[in-house]
Amino acid sequence: MEVHHVTEDAETFTCNAYLAVGERTVLVDAGTYDGVVDEIREHTDDVDAVVLTHQHGDHVEQLEAVCEAFDPEVYAYADHPLRTHSIDDGETVAIGDESFEVVYTPGHADDHVSLVSETTLYSGDVVVHDDGAFDYGSFGRTDMPGQSRERLIESIEDLLSRMPDSVEHMYAGHGGVFHGDVRDVVATALERAEKREPKYPDE
Repeated sequence: MEVHHVTEDAETFTCNAYLAVGERTVLVDAGTYDGVVDEIREHTDDVDAVVLTHQHGDHVEQLEAVCEAFDPEVYAYADHPLRTHSIDDGETVAIGDESFEVVYTPGHADDHVSLVSETTLYSGDVVVHDDGAFDYGSFGRTDMPGQSRERLIESIEDLLSRMPDSVEHMYAGHGGVFHGDVRDVVATALERAEKREPKYPDE
């Protein structure tokens, strides 16, 4: 399974959107990059599905353009005008060549899910490898209305308990792609979140 970071060249703020090319070609999140459709076409002529980790604007702004270009199925936890399939905790969804378990991980967003296979984690914004706050093992911000650090901590605990030891690829909604001991990255993020200190100095 090939995974391409199709918003990597964006010059405006966007989430990371990933195109998994395999038996079932799937885009995880759509981002805000207005060149994302052209970037996808560099790798494939067909997208079978889009799976949304959550529906913050930086993850869904280009969803309509992607749907107009490729007419994919759209999987999301919460309702969306373009959603064709709802996904819930414990269900599975095929991405690339693997089957991923849906893990409901709210705290950063009420509709947030993470996607876990035997080898790979799509963590959305609940856990990231590196960002402006930490360079190894960070977590989604929880200082905005409707967000909850306590619920995020519970989500990371649940994610860690359900993630196989064999996971070695982490594709997060922001920051860099990570290959290696993903469990250690997630455990480090949990330790930091549990300190309950502001993630950013201005929180």
